Amino acid sequence: MESLNYHHLRYFWVVAREGGLVPAGKVLRLSHPTLSAQIHTLEAQLGEPLFNKVGRRLVLSETGRVVFRYADEIFKLGHELVDAVGGRPVGQPMRLNVGAVDAVPKLVVSLLLRPALSLPEPVRLICHEDAYDKLLADLSLHALDVLIADAPLPTGSSVRAYSHLLGETGMSVFGAPPLAKAYKRGFPRSLHGAPMLLPLEHVPLRRSLDQWFAKHGLVPRIVGEFEDSALLKVFGSEGVGLVVAPSAVEREIAAQYRLQLVGRIDEVRERFYAITGERKLKHPAVVALTAVARSEVFAR
Repeated sequence: MESLNYHHLRYFWVVAREGGLVPAGKVLRLSHPTLSAQIHTLEAQLGEPLFNKVGRRLVLSETGRVVFRYADEIFKLGHELVDAVGGRPVGQPMRLNVGAVDAVPKLVVSLLLRPALSLPEPVRLICHEDAYDKLLADLSLHALDVLIADAPLPTGSSVRAYSHLLGETGMSVFGAPPLAKAYKRGFPRSLHGAPMLLPLEHVPLRRSLDQWFAKHGLVPRIVGEFEDSALLKVFGSEGVGLVVAPSAVEREIAAQYRLQLVGRIDEVRERFYAITGERKLKHPAVVALTAVARSEVFAR
């Protein structure tokens, strides 16, 4: 038999792992017909069908289950190989590919990544920002070393990954100096009717804040809702409304956006996680950022 085509094997592996051509196509960004053709080529090379069609579903054949087990081990070993050589050519800086979920505040990501750049060995940082599911797909294909998220790995996820809690923090309310002065007195009752800039409704933090407002009988005047937390703070610095951000980055927010503390909401908590492909952390930069997050960033 001719040499195995590992591209075809990877396509088969992702289809089997994702449970079908359509979800695998979204992960690999390939069309349904393209993936189907690649798998048929692999089946022709191996001389055995890898899937059986049951209704509209593709189910692994007996041979397919054997091939999947081998493929899973092959790609796991490939990832370990990259880890073993530091993911870099000899003499080049160690690479750290990071995915940051778009809902995680930029200042939090910055604080978490600083330790990686302070290692004795030079580190080349490559950052990607996107939705959680898209970054998980990249992690599953070993395109990322770590994913920084505001939630653990979703229950029932088909991606083989592990959640490492970095820490948790309460929330703080900030405002430009005139607003901070006006609403600091009587906090948190002062938030009733106060102009506020909040995350979009689908964001976990927004849901937690809405529950807290309701619990305390507070109805703020929402003047803006934002997907980008950094843009939200820019509007806050211009005095448009009060903003809510993690207490762990109070100093950084005050310095960067010239905002003043109005008060703290300790009942609303936000957790942050490092999601990796291995249970035990191995990448030196990921080990460093995890240690500093737990001992310093979220221990303030």
